[in-house]
Amino acid sequence: MPIVILSVALAASLAVLAYSLIRLDAATTQIRDQKRQIEQQKDLIDKKETFGDAMTTLMKTADQFDGVLLAALVPVDRYQAIASRAWSHRWNASELDGDIAEATAASQDLEDLLTAAGTQASTNASGTTNEAVIDQLGGGFVSSLLDNADTLCESDVLACVISDDPYTVHFDAADSTLPYMTDFLRTGIAYHEFAHVLQMTNPGPTDTALAAFGGDRETMADCFALTYLDGWKLDHRIFVSPYEYWDVSVGYGYTCDESQKQVIRDWYAQLGYHAAPISQ
Repeated sequence: MPIVILSVALAASLAVLAYSLIRLDAATTQIRDQKRQIEQQKDLIDKKETFGDAMTTLMKTADQFDGVLLAALVPVDRYQAIASRAWSHRWNASELDGDIAEATAASQDLEDLLTAAGTQASTNASGTTNEAVIDQLGGGFVSSLLDNADTLCESDVLACVISDDPYTVHFDAADSTLPYMTDFLRTGIAYHEFAHVLQMTNPGPTDTALAAFGGDRETMADCFALTYLDGWKLDHRIFVSPYEYWDVSVGYGYTCDESQKQVIRDWYAQLGYHAAPISQ
């Protein structure tokens, strides 16, 4: 009889031990899961901070463009989209990785633009008045080329800007050697073409201002040159000798009035990128 009681007691002990082991295993699993969750939360917090740092860097870089006349250089809508996506990804570490990479790439794009502009503004590769004027007006963010503008723009032009590349002014190489072409004429042509750059890179204010010119971008560009280039006019008499001269018309035949010039001034005052915070 005592032997039976001992066997029952041993069985009970083994059952308790087994139950204890099960509870220990469950506790170990729970601890492991909690530790994993803590690590995941820590990783998520770290990535949120990294994204915040990346966006701060991006906006500080964008601040360097404050006042640059070409608003389209700083794609604010893209930055807003990055911030909004990051907010929707705030509980997804892997998605945040993509947002961090995009914010970092956007910042690098701006840095590259600043570097290129500095180089452009400090050099005159062509040695021409055209390039010097465009560099001065555009702060190095607009380049100029002396090429076959007639073919490129499919028209007989002195210069042009195409919508696919609004940051480059093309001056016609053949026209630049015409006997009556002077540096003052080149300067006025550059002002006119720079107005097209401003039109293309600031669509909102431009659409409003165009109403004063019947929607005509060319007469608006002429008015920009007439407003901001001292002494400019559309008709010129160019003497090539004491007895010979050329009567040269540059532009589209309409000289804007004072009210239209004020529209140009008001338009110009609105242009460019103005630093502002991005919200999520």
